[in-house]
Amino acid sequence: MADLTISQAMERYLAAIERPEEVRGPLSAFVRWYGGERLLKELRGPDIARYVEGLGMGDDAQRRAQALRDFLSFLRREGLVSHNLAQHVRLRRAPQRGGGIPASDLPPIELTPEGYAALQAELEALKVQRPLIAEEIRRAALDKDFRENAPLQAARERQSHIETRIRELESLLRRAVVVEAKEKTRVTVGSTVQVRNLDDGRLLRYTIVGPGEADPRAGRISHSSPIGRALVDRAPGEEVEVEVPAGRLRLRVEHVE
Repeated sequence: MADLTISQAMERYLAAIERPEEVRGPLSAFVRWYGGERLLKELRGPDIARYVEGLGMGDDAQRRAQALRDFLSFLRREGLVSHNLAQHVRLRRAPQRGGGIPASDLPPIELTPEGYAALQAELEALKVQRPLIAEEIRRAALDKDFRENAPLQAARERQSHIETRIRELESLLRRAVVVEAKEKTRVTVGSTVQVRNLDDGRLLRYTIVGPGEADPRAGRISHSSPIGRALVDRAPGEEVEVEVPAGRLRLRVEHVE
């Protein structure tokens, strides 16, 4: 199984589904781009994400992305790959006329167990503040001169900030997928990875986390950041190049925890 090429895996998938002619074109385009003779074990999430980014937007891009997502999900179900590569198929959407994207269309967010617990704790703490702020507003409103009522204005602003953050946290937690760092040979969400900067020899240490947990100053970087995307699914000894605002970084994975 591990020696299957990407082309062979595609043909196996097409033989297993109904109406394979509908997806052969989109899948063949991906296979040509990636290299049909490459082995399945060479498939990398960041590379898949780069391919999907190049699809653009629109109905055709959606169709191609869905075909690829279904193919990658098949590979995981059949045990032909060890990771859920379909999670990297995240197509950009055109802005909608009301300004937002429906919550059901938003991609899942991977979080470590610690990060999920921290967001839950923050949400509960904010909800506890709701009645306290409501009481502040009630007391401040007793002053009928609203034009000069600074305490009332401050309390309302604080209430607005808290309600906005509560909505953000509830959205994050609804979309959250808690990921345990089980695989130690490759970088995943939850992994702590040591890399060497090949330009100056420095050793760097990062913990890969979900977007809501990122704290670059503490070495906690999001899997969707440039460095995070480049490192995910890499193994010790592999080298990556990353475009960052300061230029191009060349990194080698030294150790994964």
